[in-house]
Amino acid sequence: METALKERIFSFIDGTEELAVELETELCRRPAVSPASGGEGELEKAEYLGDWLGSRGFTFERIDIRDDRARGKLRPNLVVDPAGPVPAGPVLWIMSHLDVVPPGDASLWESDPWTLVRRDSPQGPRLIGRGVEDNQQGLVSSLIAALALRETGAPARPVKLLFCADEECGSAYGVEALLRERPGLFRGEDLVLIPDGGDNRGETIEIAEKNILWLEFNTRGKQAHGSRPDLGANAALAGAELTVRLHYELGEIFNGRDPLFEPGYSTFEPTKKLSNVPNINTIPGEDLSCMDLRILPRYPIGEVLKEIDRIKGEVEAKHRVSISYSAPQSVESRATPPDSPLITRLSQAVKEVYGVNCRPIGIGGGTVGALLRNKGLHCAVWSRMEDTAHQPNEYVLLSNILGNAKVMALLMLKEGI
Repeated sequence: METALKERIFSFIDGTEELAVELETELCRRPAVSPASGGEGELEKAEYLGDWLGSRGFTFERIDIRDDRARGKLRPNLVVDPAGPVPAGPVLWIMSHLDVVPPGDASLWESDPWTLVRRDSPQGPRLIGRGVEDNQQGLVSSLIAALALRETGAPARPVKLLFCADEECGSAYGVEALLRERPGLFRGEDLVLIPDGGDNRGETIEIAEKNILWLEFNTRGKQAHGSRPDLGANAALAGAELTVRLHYELGEIFNGRDPLFEPGYSTFEPTKKLSNVPNINTIPGEDLSCMDLRILPRYPIGEVLKEIDRIKGEVEAKHRVSISYSAPQSVESRATPPDSPLITRLSQAVKEVYGVNCRPIGIGGGTVGALLRNKGLHCAVWSRMEDTAHQPNEYVLLSNILGNAKVMALLMLKEGI
């Protein structure tokens, strides 16, 4: 790359500190909590961004997905074309999400979660507030990068920014809906950067995710007095045995290891437990429990379900109960090849900006990357971040916003420059 061009781009980005703070401030003060978590959705935040984009001369489209629970009965998704209509050919997408999680226990916050606070720290200015890192850091960085290329006249490759809804609660009104209702939005040769995960050095690039299977079990037996278990069928006992057997036996059957992931094995964890009877001396006739399974990609979910059904049947016969279950989430994911042009160029850009060598990793958590990889798209989840998402006093370093914008700007440049 021409040194003078890079210097112009980086100099522009270095001069956007106050713009970054302004954007974070305005986005933070517009709560975008999903109706599933007690909020009104992303409409106010999307309207602010639409006005901001329009005032800067950006071309964009808002794709609304109907949700009767939300403000305006819709969930907005914004597709931004930083340089105007995108020509034919592979597109680089930079995808952030509009929604945030609730602030949680207010007593754990040192300030109002929806009012941005700027404080000094050994790492430089720190911006505090709900959503400032997850995922406003990525959103603001992508906007600054797009501005930098436009204002410096740097030649850009085809680029689109996507600010999507509903990432925190499953993406049914976000990426999942876009894939269903706008099937031509993405093309198989497109590349997607998702700045929604990473580490405080920026050296890990997530290229794969474990398969995710969430399960809710309903065990039905027969209620009885605690002194007469012979007259009942203890649903709590059967449910407990089911959970324990699934935890240990599935771990023994699907026992492969993969160093790409941490931990490098499949996990089968009991989680939520619902109350059954209100008193100690009643044997419950119904038991409700949940499990969170994170399975190495080598094991199809269908194979795991066959073993679950086998164990379930044995528990039913032993305890004279019936067990049904549902899967609130079931996602299988392909991996992005580690030699993908996206991973190569991203690694080079990170090295140039931060001076660190990147390495590919897999994660147990779920991102929208899984949905896109299953459509054949090459996706990378990367960010240099402090990893304070979902925590009280969530914060972002201003230096990370600007540094990540520089990485994104290098990716946006026309290849060969």
